[in-house]
Amino acid sequence: MKNIFNKLIFVFSISSLILSCHNDLDQSPIDPDSFTEEDVFSNADEARGALAKLYASLALTGQNGPTGSPDISDIDEGFSQFSRMLFNLNEITTDHAVVGWGDPGLPDLHGLYWSSSNDFTEAMYYRLAQEVSFSNSFIANAASLEEDIVKTYIAEARFLRAYAYYNLLDLYGNVPLTTEISTELPTQSNQTELFNFIETELLEIEPLLATSNEYGRVDNIAAHALLSRLYLNSEVWTGQNRYNECVMYSENVMNSSYSINMNDGNGNGTAYDELFLADNGSNGAQNEFIFALNFDGLQSQTWGGSTFLVHAAIGGSMNPTEFGVNGGWGGLRTTKNLVNKFTVDVNALNNSLGTQSDWGLVGNATQNGWDGPDTEMYQTATNQYAIYVDLNDGEMKFRFNEDWGENYGDNNSDGTLDPNGDNILISAGTYYIELDLDNSTYTINPYTADKRGMFYSDGQSLEIETIPPFENGYAVSKFKNVDVNGNSGSDSSGNHTDTDVPLIRLAEIYLNYAEATLRGGNGNLDLAATKINELRERGFGNSSGNINTSDLSLDFILDERSKELYWEGQRRTDLVRYDYFTSNSYLWPFKGNEPSGIGVDSYRNLFPLPSNVISVNPNLTQNEGY
Repeated sequence: MKNIFNKLIFVFSISSLILSCHNDLDQSPIDPDSFTEEDVFSNADEARGALAKLYASLALTGQNGPTGSPDISDIDEGFSQFSRMLFNLNEITTDHAVVGWGDPGLPDLHGLYWSSSNDFTEAMYYRLAQEVSFSNSFIANAASLEEDIVKTYIAEARFLRAYAYYNLLDLYGNVPLTTEISTELPTQSNQTELFNFIETELLEIEPLLATSNEYGRVDNIAAHALLSRLYLNSEVWTGQNRYNECVMYSENVMNSSYSINMNDGNGNGTAYDELFLADNGSNGAQNEFIFALNFDGLQSQTWGGSTFLVHAAIGGSMNPTEFGVNGGWGGLRTTKNLVNKFTVDVNALNNSLGTQSDWGLVGNATQNGWDGPDTEMYQTATNQYAIYVDLNDGEMKFRFNEDWGENYGDNNSDGTLDPNGDNILISAGTYYIELDLDNSTYTINPYTADKRGMFYSDGQSLEIETIPPFENGYAVSKFKNVDVNGNSGSDSSGNHTDTDVPLIRLAEIYLNYAEATLRGGNGNLDLAATKINELRERGFGNSSGNINTSDLSLDFILDERSKELYWEGQRRTDLVRYDYFTSNSYLWPFKGNEPSGIGVDSYRNLFPLPSNVISVNPNLTQNEGY
């Protein structure tokens, strides 16, 4: 299915089959019509091809591949691809990413000091405006066809238009709302009007969308998923909380046929990385992707998409061949804020167990050696004790009150306690240890780190002294152009990637549900914890990282969103919702262009409308502060 639809996207991006020139949102795409409207909309099959262009507009940027005839004038086609711009505006502006390149306007993003003429904020506005324009054309012209299947195509176009407006609302706020082909300069809408339009569209098209669709195209569950995201952010955009609705539509998605990928195809102990490999359209990850951009290294080439996410994150001593490409661009890294979220804090884990007891660990495997003092365990129930602990290579025993008169070892290495028994052999690592005095048994289980944290640290410093050198900050190795067997993607040159980019996936909906419930929605916190544990079990490779319902808090959910969704284009939106994006309450390196980070003016929660759009349309007012 993927290859078939990719071929359509490829063909129709080159042919550029859209229909008429107009001024929706004052956008200015290059659109040299090579077919007439009569050709394109003569029947349902031709209309399906035109629909592919709407998807292609989010994936690709040019009429002749990645290096010629950009589809938006005056913007380098390598920069203007949608998911690349989404990364620039929603990840580079946050604690998730920095970029070392000096292209005009790019350093401004992480420093949060962009202007209304910033090339990258303009590029995203035009990309989204073009998607609206193309969708309006398709909807108007396809309406003349009588085949039933065309109703589904129109519903898909309306979804893509609603998705474009969702991003316009999130990024720019008060943009024009245009739903018809027009040569008139559009008037400005406010955030509430835009919210209501998106909501109404998604509710209306839900019964018209396919209940299941070929991979790469949206179905009715995609409408529910986008509603879940829309309602989660309603209070920010409209001042009205819609958490009950977020819970309801999240439940609809969770009860659908989509499922969390648990297929560890490469056998590395977690199925999380399969989501970001070259065969993620077929290795099991596709069952989790509700809406994704399809890429093929031969047929849908771009300098954006996963080509950007893979190449730009490679530099320093990293070996590009391990990532299935021919070289690195030495640009993208992350900050210590993200890295530290994956650090195992044994003290925090132990504080959740109970109170310290007189039972403890002693031995050269512990930090205090055989002379003690003992590393005290925590009482979890009557005669039950536990501890999370970092141990060295060596030996240990259990001891009461630092008294050698009451100590236990294990004579048979079978997990049974023996008074004054043999020392227990330990390899260095982090462990969860339980002591059961009722049954005279113990367990020592490795506490596995969260494998969702995929960083390259060799030769990299955690601290970022200055941004340009690639070696400042850990590199992120999340996206790769290799399949589960380690084979590189289809482009033998190593330039372009096969890895699809997820825009909405089921894991996000789990987290939406949990957050909306904590914020007052009528969900079930026990269910929320169960769903989050499903994600954590995938990340850890076992249940060692599981949480209890009592562990849930809004800040916990925000951190969990960071660990699950980093570099997937959602971080800025999340930080705005928590009032962390511009405020002093949450800082990261070079926020506000200061090494240690500072707060900035709250108007930067929105990006400016492009200055040249403002200059040609007297109906528009620039966002506050710009």
